[in-house]
Amino acid sequence: MKNITLKQLRYFEALARDGRFRRAAEACAISQPALSMQIKELEEELGSDLFERSAREVKLTAFGETFAVRARAILAAVDEIADFARAARNQFLTRLRIGIIPTVAPYLLPAIIKDLNATFEGIQIEIRETQTAKLVQELAQGNLDMAIVALPVSEPSLTELKLFTEEFVLVRRPEDEGKPVPGREALKEMRLLLLEEGHCFREQALSFCNIGSGRVREVMEGSSLSTLVQMVSAGIGVTLIPQMAVPLETRSADVSISRFPAPAPSRTIGMIWRNSTPLAEQLLEIAGCVRRAADKGLRQPIPDRS
Repeated sequence: MKNITLKQLRYFEALARDGRFRRAAEACAISQPALSMQIKELEEELGSDLFERSAREVKLTAFGETFAVRARAILAAVDEIADFARAARNQFLTRLRIGIIPTVAPYLLPAIIKDLNATFEGIQIEIRETQTAKLVQELAQGNLDMAIVALPVSEPSLTELKLFTEEFVLVRRPEDEGKPVPGREALKEMRLLLLEEGHCFREQALSFCNIGSGRVREVMEGSSLSTLVQMVSAGIGVTLIPQMAVPLETRSADVSISRFPAPAPSRTIGMIWRNSTPLAEQLLEIAGCVRRAADKGLRQPIPDRS
């Protein structure tokens, strides 16, 4: 099997990740027929099918699942060699692949990108916004240089660096302004709006409210913090949002914002990267940019109308 190429492995990884030829071809910047041909040639070289094909999507075969583990390890190793070369030439900061969770991205990214562009002239920044589990997977596969997530992640293969801690605030209807802030037990009896499953912020809010899995069905869900705040504005219920989200999310929503008494619910945001990356020193420089962006955002005043 001397004819397997890295290009074929990258095409295979894209198709395994996206599950559709069209999306995988777009991600690889090639035509769909060209991608199909490369996958077919790879399967012929291996002597076994990698995918089960249907009209709407493709799925990995049992052999494909096993092959994917090996292929991703090879691609990650190749990417680390490239990273090592970039670091040795002191050219790493011409390109940065950032992963970030959705409950941080809208509020920090503009300031982060502005700071990075001002600090590292000509830097090329690539952004991937998705949930923590997916970011961890893509880091392990070498598709990202680092990610900004809520800590802890507790993945042995990743380094965690704490950046800052922020409190959660309560979002209520405007007519609730001035009323006492409900405690955990009172919140359990209210119509609580939370993000859908998969978001770490959802689990943090449920933990603060001491709502067990048996009560989760009684919680109303939304796909974003913006949706939750607008639902509160419409009089549907109450929600919790992180401090950094307040200025943006309440700009167009008629709601009341209240702080919780100490100890208030909070979360720790940090950066993660592979233990094996040769870019750790440069990533510490990036952490400084993220901290500066967060400091500016967290210093914005929050109206305490409770």
